[in-house]
Amino acid sequence: MDEDKIIKKLSEHDQRFDELVTKSEFKEFKNSFLHTQDEIMTILRRLDEERVFTAAWIQRIEKEIATIKAHLKIN
Repeated sequence: MDEDKIIKKLSEHDQRFDELVTKSEFKEFKNSFLHTQDEIMTILRRLDEERVFTAAWIQRIEKEIATIKAHLKIN
């Protein structure tokens, strides 16, 4: 009876080993993941730089609007 349990457990373990990821599969997944992360970071850097330039542009436009309002005597 114990032999049957042992054989069954060994069979279960064999099935579990078949489901494990190989080193090359893991490396491929890791490289793909890191590549995606690099792309995301590139997009975030661009957005951050764009935000800085947009804020500066808004300040210039606000100054121009204030000057126009002063000339038109609005507010």
